[in-house]
Amino acid sequence: MTSGPAKVTIYGKQGSSQAYAIRDFLYRSDVPFEWVPITSDEDARLAGLERVDDRRFPVCRFPDGSRMEAPTIRQITEKLGWFHGPSRSEYDLAIYGAGPAGLSAAVYGASEGLKTVVIERWAVGGQAGSSPKIENYLGFPSGIAGADLAERAREQACRFGAEILLAREGVRGEFSTGKRVGYLADGTKIVARSAICATGVGYHKLGLPNENEFLGAGLYYGAGASEAALCGDQHVLIVGGGNSAGQAALQLSACARSIDLIVRADSLKSTLSAYLLDRIHAARNIHVFTNAEVVELIGHEFLEAVKVRNRCTGEFQAFETRWLFVCIGGAPHTEWAAGAGVLRDEGGYLITGPDLFRNCRPADGWPLDRSPYYLETNIPGLFAAGDVRHGSVKRCASAVGEGAMAVTFVHRYLYNG
Repeated sequence: MTSGPAKVTIYGKQGSSQAYAIRDFLYRSDVPFEWVPITSDEDARLAGLERVDDRRFPVCRFPDGSRMEAPTIRQITEKLGWFHGPSRSEYDLAIYGAGPAGLSAAVYGASEGLKTVVIERWAVGGQAGSSPKIENYLGFPSGIAGADLAERAREQACRFGAEILLAREGVRGEFSTGKRVGYLADGTKIVARSAICATGVGYHKLGLPNENEFLGAGLYYGAGASEAALCGDQHVLIVGGGNSAGQAALQLSACARSIDLIVRADSLKSTLSAYLLDRIHAARNIHVFTNAEVVELIGHEFLEAVKVRNRCTGEFQAFETRWLFVCIGGAPHTEWAAGAGVLRDEGGYLITGPDLFRNCRPADGWPLDRSPYYLETNIPGLFAAGDVRHGSVKRCASAVGEGAMAVTFVHRYLYNG
C-alpha cells in the first residue's frame, strides 16, 4: 500500500484478481493508492453499491471525486491521462517493452535526436518494477525500489521527447526494406525505420490444475511488492531460489510473521547473490526448504494451504497459508516472432549478433553483405535487448547497458546500412 497526499481509493473483495491487477498496476506506476476491503453490505454502501457480492466491484475513487466500477487497466490509464495514440505516422525508432532495457533505449535514442516511441503492454518497469528493493544497481548504495527506478527512467525518457504508449500490446510485425511495422492488439499500426525488442519475460506458472482459480486470491506471481503491507503477521510461502525470490523474502519478512522459502535445488548458493544469501540466513523468521516443490493448492474461494513434496524422500507436507508468491523465472514474450521470420532459440529467446553465425557464416536468409551487429536479429534493423535476448545476463544493470548499446547499433544501421 502506497502513501501520498492524493490517493486512488480501491474498494474490492478480498481474493479479487481484478482488484489485485489494479493494485499491482498502480504500485508499479508509482501512483499512491489505498486499499479498502469490502466484507459486508455496509462496507459496500460506503463504495456506492448495495451488496458485497455486487459484480461491479472493484470500485476506484479518484482524487477528483470521480469513480469507476470494475474498471479495466486501459480505462484507468485513460483516467490518469496516460493513454494516447501515436503522434507521428513514422518514427526513427520503435521500442517494444518499457522495462529497464526499453527505458534505457528510450533515454539514449530520444536524447540523441531519434524520433522515439515506446510501446508497453502493462506498466513501465517490467519485472524489475515489481521488485521491492534493488540493492546491487550502481549508484544506489542504499538500494532503490524497482517502481521508483522505473518512474525516474520514464520521466527522463519523456523529458528528452520519447513517447510512451501504455496499455498497448504488439501482436504482429512486418519487415520490409527500410520499414519496421508493428501491429498492436487494438489495431494501431506503428511504422519505424528501426526497432528494438525489449519485451522481457513473463512469469512462469507452477503448472497445477487449479492455479488460475487462486490468482489474486492467495496466489501471486513475482515479488508482490504491492501486497507486502497486507501480509502483516501472516505466514507467507515463496517459491523460487533466484534473486527475485530472495528479495521478496527479505521484503515480506519485515511485516509477515514467518516466511517459508520453497526451493527445488539442494542449495541457494548457485542461484542467489551472496548479499541476499547472508541476509536470508540471518533472518530469524525466514525458513528455507530445499529439494522441495509445490504439488497442490488447497482452498475453496481463497487459498488455504499448499502441499509441498520433498524431492529426495517423496514425503509430503501441508503448509497453511493465504499468501503464496511464485518467483520461478519466466518465458520470453516472443510469440509474434515465429510469424515474422525472426530466429529464436529453443527457449523462445531472440538470437542476435554473433550467435546468428553458423560455421563462420550468418544464418540463412541474412540479406546484407555486412555481418549482423552485436544486438541485431536476423532481420536487419530489428534489435533485441535485455532478458528477451538469447544469452543475456538476467540483471537490471545488464539490461540497462544493452538498451543503451542497442541505440548505438541503431545509429549504425540508420546511417551506415
